[in-house]
This record gives sequence, C-alpha cells and structure tokens, in this order.
Amino acid sequence: MATSVTDRFLRYVVIDTQSDAKSSTQPSTEKQKNLGRLVVEELLEIGISDAHLDEHGYVYATIPSNTAKNNVPVICFCAHMDTAPDFSGTNVKPQVVRNYQGADIPLPGDPSQIIRVVENQVLKDLIGNDIITSDGTTLLGADDKAGIAEIVAATEFLINNPDIKHGTIRILFTTDEEIGRGVNKVDLKKLGADFGYTMDGETAGTIEDETFSADAVEITIKGVAIHPGFAYGKMENAIRIAGAVIARLPKDMAPETTKGRDGFIHPTGVSGVMEKATLSFIIRDFTEDGLKSKEALLEKITKEVMEGYPGSSYTFTVKEQYRNMKVVLDRHPEIVDYAVEAIRRAGMTPVRGSIRGGTDGSRLSFMGLPCANIFAGGHAFHSPLEFVSSQDMEKAAKTIVELAKLWEERA
Repeated sequence: MATSVTDRFLRYVVIDTQSDAKSSTQPSTEKQKNLGRLVVEELLEIGISDAHLDEHGYVYATIPSNTAKNNVPVICFCAHMDTAPDFSGTNVKPQVVRNYQGADIPLPGDPSQIIRVVENQVLKDLIGNDIITSDGTTLLGADDKAGIAEIVAATEFLINNPDIKHGTIRILFTTDEEIGRGVNKVDLKKLGADFGYTMDGETAGTIEDETFSADAVEITIKGVAIHPGFAYGKMENAIRIAGAVIARLPKDMAPETTKGRDGFIHPTGVSGVMEKATLSFIIRDFTEDGLKSKEALLEKITKEVMEGYPGSSYTFTVKEQYRNMKVVLDRHPEIVDYAVEAIRRAGMTPVRGSIRGGTDGSRLSFMGLPCANIFAGGHAFHSPLEFVSSQDMEKAAKTIVELAKLWEERA
C-alpha cells in the first residue's frame, strides 16, 4: 500500500489549494477544485461509481457495503483539500529522503531551512523511513493531503479485496478547513453517515477526541479625530487606544507561552487610522467556562483602557467558531474505542490526545455527525519545515481498513 499512498500524495501536493479568509465565496479559491477533480477521477478509476465534485468544491463518494449484515452503521472518512494561508503553497517541490538515517534534513530550495532533530524529536522514531519534505520555499501540504491520499489508498485496497467485509463507507473531502469554513456547506442528509473520522492528526498512533472550543472577538474603537496642530486636550487617537489594549494583554495567556490544556487570548490582526481602529482576536480554551472568562477579561481590559478616553467609544463582538467535540463523543464511546482497537490492529500503540486547535470533526460533531480525529502522520504543519513519513501514511491507510472491518464485525 505504501507506494500507492506516497505516489498519490506526491501527485496531490503539487496542486496549489491554498484557501483565502478574505474571500467570501465557497470554496474561497477556485483552485481547490483542481485537486477535487483529480481525486474524483482517481476514485472513478478505482471503481467508485458515484464519486463527484459539487459546486462548493466538496468531493462525495461511497464504498458500497459488501456484507450480509444490514445493521452496520454508515461510517464517513473525511479530510480537507485546502492548505493554510500561513505560508505559500504555490509551486510545491516535494523531495523524498529515502531510508532516513537520523540526521538533520537541510531543504534544497532554501539553505536556511533545516528540519532539526532537536526541534522534531519524532524523527528519532522515523529512522529507516522515507521522509517527504518540501524544498523549503513552500509548505508541503501534508495537512491534509496526507489524509486524502490515505483515504483514497484504503478505498482502493477495500475495492481490490472484496473478501474484507465492511458496511457502507462514505467519503467526504472538504474545502476551506484552514479558514474555519470547512463544513459550512456540507449536506449531511446527502452524506447519510452515522459516525465519522477525520484523518487530520499528526503522530502515527494518535486518536484525538477533544479539541479546543473557539471564538473570535472583534473590537472596534472610535476615537476623536482633530488636526494634530489643534489637538491639545481634544484628540483621542484610536491607534493609541488599540495599542494600550494590546499592551495590557496577560503575557502568560498567549499561544507562545501556553501548552497542554491551557487556553489563550491571541491578537490576529490590527488596523486603524486616528479616528477608528479594529482589533481581531481568537480565543481558545478546552472548556466553555474558560472561553467565557477569557472573553470577560478581554472586555474588562478594553473598558479600563477606554476610561482614559471619555470622548471615545468601542464595540465588542464575539463570534462562535467551534466547540470541543468531546462533549458529543463522550455520548458515543465506541467511536473512539474502535479507533483505538484499529490502531492497535494496524501495529501501533494507540495514544489518546487533545488538539490545541480544531478540525472539521469539531463542527461535524455538533451538526449531528459525531466525529473523532485520527493521525495522518504529518508534522510541523503550516510551515516550510513540514514533513511526513511514507510508512506512517501507510499505517494510517491500514487503520482505515481495520476500522471498516471492526464496525462490520461488531454490528
């Protein structure tokens, strides 16, 4: 299975599928459909007759049931086609380091980019593997083209091995996951699945049933504008007010100073002129209470700063992004239990984890499709130092096959 997973992956990563948060369309970039078309073509070649691309750039497909049992739940496997706007995804030139021997990996396109073992301890577990990287001038796109390659490879394996019994399996490839809109237009009725798995995690063997809960906050400050020559005692500069809010954010509540189960307040954008300034934030925490208390703290800081500017005003807008999927998954423990068993059967030691981020699975869980997240094998996402092991992608494809078998066995 390894060659087919790797060959597919190498085909997918050279297609630029970067999403764009500034665009209001779905998909946010038309180029995401280029990968969708290729994947549909491959699925049709494998023998999946209903594979198709819809107007929003989603790929839907079905592996028909081949078991006499009629009570097997319909399982969905999901991955996203877009790459993050954080770093260029144009003109990706993948390289394969065969039979990796444990040294730092310099990237040929930019000598300053080196994948260092000291910063990526997981490399010690990948000695002897084939490691795929970019050339250092772009990201690689293992997030989440590895997931797509794994699902397509597992599909081919199941179609070619009809003696492996399984229920109906639905495939869903989404657009715009990286900008938080991955499942906005998913038709769950058309999908018709009972449970799902996103193939969008990192280290081999990991199963994640918990994500951050996430909100966005926008603060708009209206200052008092006047000619600077006549400003004494009158001007209230919105840019200065915005700067004062940022200066008072707690240093120990930032992404760069938190880990594990600690959440954060993270300013993601600031723009303004003298009379009006806008601050954008993302707020993250594993609990609803933690989220609310961080939002209350941010508003308190803003209020206190504004007290020094009596002529100015502000608005504080909170927008829900996604919620911790654990709330939903705890009601369906078999979803995670079967994944743990499938990972074990595929030859790994399962590791339960929490995601300091979100996946399409967070949103799908709350839309009515309970969805856990399984490893795809990639590391150092959203950066030019991104890498993935061929063997880990093969293990992920194997995990999908084992999961299909398990749901049929236990029905």
